[in-house]
Amino acid sequence: PATAEQVRAAMARTVAWAKRGLAVPLKEHQMRFGIVQGGLFEELRVESARDITAMPFDGFAIGGLSIGESPDLMQKMARFTAPLLPVDRPRYLMGVGRPEDLVEGVRAGIDMFDCVMPTRNARNGTLFTSIGKVNIKNARYADDSAPLDPNCPCETCTNYSRAYLRHLHVAGEALSARLNTVHNLTYYLRLMEQMRSAIRENRFDDWVESFYTLSNAQRYQ
Repeated sequence: PATAEQVRAAMARTVAWAKRGLAVPLKEHQMRFGIVQGGLFEELRVESARDITAMPFDGFAIGGLSIGESPDLMQKMARFTAPLLPVDRPRYLMGVGRPEDLVEGVRAGIDMFDCVMPTRNARNGTLFTSIGKVNIKNARYADDSAPLDPNCPCETCTNYSRAYLRHLHVAGEALSARLNTVHNLTYYLRLMEQMRSAIRENRFDDWVESFYTLSNAQRYQ
């Protein structure tokens, strides 16, 4: 809940750091992104985008979101800010997020994301699947010989049962975190692949509708 004055002061620091960062030589394989700030204030987002995109960065990030505000506010501000960024440079939404946040981010014009959610949730036994979100700790999976997600080609789903994954988690085995992480990352990567294909084939709106139809039919298992 920062005030506009606090956010404006933080923006000034971001601009100063951006100028200092551009003066540092990069290695051949590296790229540098400018970060647009502005909190939840649209007028400050416009000002920050103007200042940051005037600099010769390789891409541009939207920062200061997904840090406690509601998902609706985060998505609203991402939709507002993304069009302020150059169309010929990658657009990166920092620290996001849930599968539906990725869908809404892509719909807003975002290209890149990062988030701890798929790996952190995996360590805690929460798994994203094509048939709903699964809490593998639940006793209902103790004798379940089915794969975690019958529609997933990952190492975890093609080689191990839900019962075994539950056993690993309950027993505190390190393999639990590894196998769960492999699956959740596969789910996220496949989600992005599906969106890229839908965009190329000019059917993204239909894909989004089917994504939410399926999501609304799902429940926490």
